Amino acid sequence: MSTSAVVSEKTVFKTKRFTIRPLNSTDITKVEMYVRDIRLARSSGTIPHPLTPGFVKDFIEKSMSDETSLDAWKIEFEESGSTDLIGVVSLNRLDRSQSEIAYWVIPAIWNTGVATEAVKAFIEFNPQNCKTIFGSVFQDNPASSRVLTNAGFEYIGEAESLSVARSSMVATWTYIKKLD
Repeated sequence: MSTSAVVSEKTVFKTKRFTIRPLNSTDITKVEMYVRDIRLARSSGTIPHPLTPGFVKDFIEKSMSDETSLDAWKIEFEESGSTDLIGVVSLNRLDRSQSEIAYWVIPAIWNTGVATEAVKAFIEFNPQNCKTIFGSVFQDNPASSRVLTNAGFEYIGEAESLSVARSSMVATWTYIKKLD
């Protein structure tokens, strides 16, 4: 079971294996280091490759603003008193009590269940108090599809979405999780 605590008006999530904390400006260098990896950029619709100057800083500052629809958290392993950033998960508020989830974890821990555990934590705590969460994944990334289905999301259809790193439209699968 997970627990949470409120820090600076944003929720901190604790699960069995890690802690999820709001991103802040001290995370810029570490996040930049990871998202420079073409594998992460290609699995995301928004991360450019090569990484453009200021991209991570702008993303984190936007997520920290009270005047944005985006909330982003870092996923950290906590061992022996130290923490290590292993991924990011975000929710983007839409209208009518809906949000869209996005996430990535470092390639070294792909297929370990960390992303699924993080998504399940958000469903449990519902930090944006939404009634519906959407998720979209590229069809050539079936592992991300499994994260959503393992977290209880239902497939609702196919579409296309821009991949900034690929500079093209890419086929996607879209999923929904109703929280009512």
